[in-house]
Amino acid sequence: MLWRSVVGKLWFTILLLVSVVLTFLMVLLLQSFERFHVNEAESQLVNHAHMIASIYEGYEVESDALQTITQYGNAFDMHVIFLVDGEKVWSTDEEEAHQVALDTFFTDETLSEVFSGEQVVMTEGDFPFVGNGEEFHSEIMIVGVPLQPNELNDNAIFIYQSLSAIEDASNETKQIIYFSAGIAIILTTIFAFFLSTRITAPLRKMRQVALEVAEGNFKSKVPILTHDEIGQLAIAFNRMGRELTNNIHALNQEKEQLSRILVSMADGVITLNKKGRVVLTNPPAERFIQSWYYEQGMNQDIERDLPVALQTLFEKVVLLEKEQVTEVEMQGRSWTILMTPLYDRHEIRGAVAVFRDMTEERRHDKLRKDFIANVSHELRTPISMLQGYSEAIIDDIAGSDEDKKEIAKIIYDESLRMGRLVNELLDLARMEAGHVELNVEELEVQPFAERIVRKFQGLAREQVIQLSLDIDHSGTIECDPDRIEQVLTNLLHNAIRHTKENGKVVLSVRQYDEGYKFDVIDTGSGIPEGDLPYVFERFYKADKARTRGRGGTGLGLAIAKNIIDAHHGQISVHSKMNEGTTFSFFIPIIFNS
Repeated sequence: MLWRSVVGKLWFTILLLVSVVLTFLMVLLLQSFERFHVNEAESQLVNHAHMIASIYEGYEVESDALQTITQYGNAFDMHVIFLVDGEKVWSTDEEEAHQVALDTFFTDETLSEVFSGEQVVMTEGDFPFVGNGEEFHSEIMIVGVPLQPNELNDNAIFIYQSLSAIEDASNETKQIIYFSAGIAIILTTIFAFFLSTRITAPLRKMRQVALEVAEGNFKSKVPILTHDEIGQLAIAFNRMGRELTNNIHALNQEKEQLSRILVSMADGVITLNKKGRVVLTNPPAERFIQSWYYEQGMNQDIERDLPVALQTLFEKVVLLEKEQVTEVEMQGRSWTILMTPLYDRHEIRGAVAVFRDMTEERRHDKLRKDFIANVSHELRTPISMLQGYSEAIIDDIAGSDEDKKEIAKIIYDESLRMGRLVNELLDLARMEAGHVELNVEELEVQPFAERIVRKFQGLAREQVIQLSLDIDHSGTIECDPDRIEQVLTNLLHNAIRHTKENGKVVLSVRQYDEGYKFDVIDTGSGIPEGDLPYVFERFYKADKARTRGRGGTGLGLAIAKNIIDAHHGQISVHSKMNEGTTFSFFIPIIFNS
């Protein structure tokens, strides 16, 4: 609406101000013109009265003087009354039906003063008119001039004139003033509307640009049409738009940077508001929440409750106003949660929780502990045997030479076992540290496989086990032959050891476009399903009691995995209890150092 706009308000203000000023001036002008007309009429009547008195006194014949005065009075629309010795001797209104009452000139305080001397009197008011037995009042102006004051008493000339002529002149003046005021208001209206439109046009443009900026179009600018305050406002608005663009660009960059940091973090981050609702998460934290929903059997699209441990931690953070740490188990994984309060000046507005998956750390801790325990366990047996048989020799318990030789052989075998264990530990440590030295060369696969199988034929015959080779194509491969032979030696030796009499062990070699796959297949006792994920860990033994007697250290498969990894290959195992086990590894044809 117009009244709610700046144009309407400015136009109405200017119009109201001009109207008030014009009204005030109009009142002053009307009063001034009214006084001017009255004074002018009084001055004219006084002049006419002196002229008539001069005419009367200038003629010797009274009839001639009266005739001239009559013509003079008719010419100026005046009424003249002569009083001599208090009696009316002549007047121009004798022929009219109503005349001014004669007592008026003597009873009125102002008019009666003319009889006392040379003073000219004048007055205006509502005076009575009489005639034909009737009386009425009329607004007139009367001027009295003394007539021959030195010769006659109570002699005077009175001239009166109706105030209607003055009112007519005042009305004409009022019409002119009203007309001028109307024209002034119309012109003021046009000028005010034009001025307000010119002033508010840049403001409307600024409003349009501000709406565009609010919608995200920060390139919009206000045209600078003037150099006044509005022009300066446009310059300031454009400068504000540029600063806003720069600030938003900087904020977007910072937001994107923080978002990339959150996404790329290995730790999970969750931001909570003061009510404990999730505001922001990154992928690791989202996986944690999804695991919790899955564990609780909840639908995450409907329910957004925090895990109990997280809710309890949040309540402690809000209550104590300091960071809290806890650790939870979720879907077989261990999570450490560090929660810190977020402040809005002096009040807590939420909290941020950092989740760290400590599963690998806990697993490494367990492996370290198991490693120490297994090394101690593996060394304790040969050391105990060395100590026991040494004491037997010292105490001369072995009576015959054969007994001494048997004891010495046992001590020698256990020392070899300890040396083998230490060497394998050192070899495995070097591999895990990345210090694997491979002597890569081109290897003929079929002669290499046949040689490995022949090496184990004697052991297989002793165990009454059928050992065979299954190879389809002959080709070459880039690898370290000694290391690959070490892997196959370990796998074939384990297969023969864990296969019963009349069992079978097969070395299968298959060629693919990318490389060669080696499979060691046996019909032995198999590996329990629960132990399959751990077979490539250090000191793993499926049957500790059996393998210790056969000289195993539990490091062979861990070493084999590190060798295959160094060749950029993969190794895996499949097994069923009492049916057999298959160890498979794949090596690329071309070695990529």
